[in-house]
Amino acid sequence: MSHAPHDHAHHHLPTNLTKAFLIGIGLNLIFVIIEAGAGLWLESLALLSDAGHNLSDVISLVLALVAIKVSQKKPNDRFTFGYSKSTTLVSLFNAILLMVAVGAIGWEAINRFGQVQPLNGKWITLVSLVGILINTLTALLFLKDKDHDLNVKGAYLHMAADALVSLGVVISGLVIMYTNWYWIDSVVSLLIILVIIAGTWGLLKESLRLSLDGVPRGVDLGAIREYLINIEGVQEVHDLHVWALSTTDNSLTVHLVLTEDQQENLLPRIHDDLFHKFNIAHATIQLEEPGNKEQCLHTH
Repeated sequence: MSHAPHDHAHHHLPTNLTKAFLIGIGLNLIFVIIEAGAGLWLESLALLSDAGHNLSDVISLVLALVAIKVSQKKPNDRFTFGYSKSTTLVSLFNAILLMVAVGAIGWEAINRFGQVQPLNGKWITLVSLVGILINTLTALLFLKDKDHDLNVKGAYLHMAADALVSLGVVISGLVIMYTNWYWIDSVVSLLIILVIIAGTWGLLKESLRLSLDGVPRGVDLGAIREYLINIEGVQEVHDLHVWALSTTDNSLTVHLVLTEDQQENLLPRIHDDLFHKFNIAHATIQLEEPGNKEQCLHTH
């Protein structure tokens, strides 16, 4: 039985990324207060919808930061895998939270279609322009590290999508200014909902898959199996399992039946290849002699 070297496995949140989260949380929280206040004052459902979306993103940023910090705690006798799974659970919670929010916004938008009321397109436009600026700045904070962690990538995509949503509200404000088509406010609210669902559906599916210990997206189980069976000295591969310990670390267990002429120093090479070729940070490999497979199966 062998385990992957631990120097591959542990990721620490850089100080600059912690600052990015804190700045993003602060900027967006201030804007949520401004946008929600403006939405209530102007009675604009589009602004209130966007404010609700931005509030859920603030919560997502807070939970993502907390989860990443918690995931770095060392394993103990109660949690032998550590707390890495917290990042996955937070991603799932965030996706569910957004789906609930869009349901409430959608219900209100539909009810408003028969209740046309005057809206101030100028102020809607100005508030939304501020939203574009803040969301774009926040997205840029995560641009550098978005490819290293699912939560960071989620934060980046959320902020980038929010900038586009705010652009949509700007357009609705301009339309209202020049046409007095007040119903466009409800239409934009529904479009915002579609954008949120489109951006959240993938996150919901992936976080649910990881929560159920499914094979993480981007990991080709077939390619891993083919790599292992083609190693000189390996006769058979069975009990191959791959799952996510966190949004950044993948784990693998496998049993390898060896030939009688197996190579020396086989395990270090396998561990290194699994890490660099397949992004497997933790690998536990059980080596079996030819003819011992039946004994292994009886232990399950």
